[in-house]
Amino acid sequence: MMDLKIDTEILVRVLALILVGIPLLGLLRKWTRGLITDRYGPHYAMLIAKSVFYVGFVILFMTVLHELGFQLAPLLGAAGILGIAIGFASQTSVSNIISGFFLIGEKSFIIGDIITINNTTGVVLSIDTMSVKMRTFDNHFLRIPNEMMLKSQVTNITRFPIRRASIKISVAYKEDLERVRNIVQDVVDKNTFALQEPAMAMHFDSFATSSIDLWVRVWCRKEDFIFMVTSINFEIKKRFDQDGIEIPYPHISIYKGEATKPIPFEMHRYKEPPSEKNGQTESA
Repeated sequence: MMDLKIDTEILVRVLALILVGIPLLGLLRKWTRGLITDRYGPHYAMLIAKSVFYVGFVILFMTVLHELGFQLAPLLGAAGILGIAIGFASQTSVSNIISGFFLIGEKSFIIGDIITINNTTGVVLSIDTMSVKMRTFDNHFLRIPNEMMLKSQVTNITRFPIRRASIKISVAYKEDLERVRNIVQDVVDKNTFALQEPAMAMHFDSFATSSIDLWVRVWCRKEDFIFMVTSINFEIKKRFDQDGIEIPYPHISIYKGEATKPIPFEMHRYKEPPSEKNGQTESA
């Protein structure tokens, strides 16, 4: 009866540890994440909160084993040998974990940034010990191992508060470029998303086959980028139509001499020749 009583007491203590310890670990994880987020950012908070939870869980697990009467020294020895074996078998995982610490330490990007890697662009959802989670703009979930992130070229699109849009426009050779510049400047000045400082710049790109190509460089807040580019393109097209500025399409002019005008062409619909029937010619 005494042994049964002791076993019952042990079982009660173990259940109490589990029922109290796991919720406390959850609260500790939540509190740690909130504290670190306010001071250092969400990416540090996520990693540290997970580390606190896992360390606490291991301590709780070892305490439960001790209460059940298990000898911890042999278990720790076996766990050490098993850990070495697992370490050799999971070198890639270890490399991802180490790379994750480098990513967090460098702070090249944080949760919520828009980044581009290997021609894929998306929003960073989390920076975990093994991988970076992203959501693309067509709502696809993307998981990239930390080692690949560390070895690849990553472009952080939203690192700085403002960004520049490069809008390419083409006009006919006959157009006055100064007049074109004034029209575009007026469009940019009236755009609610475009910044006046830094100021707009227009640069010559090339003498193309059918047009003169220009670049319009405009700055805006990073969250207004898509709205600004779309509205400026729409307004430029509208103003060019109103002011008679030609946006050319590809065409070819044929010359018969160095200083001659283009050879004129006329298009005629093909008509079938008269047909013969019963020796008589009939009109088609």
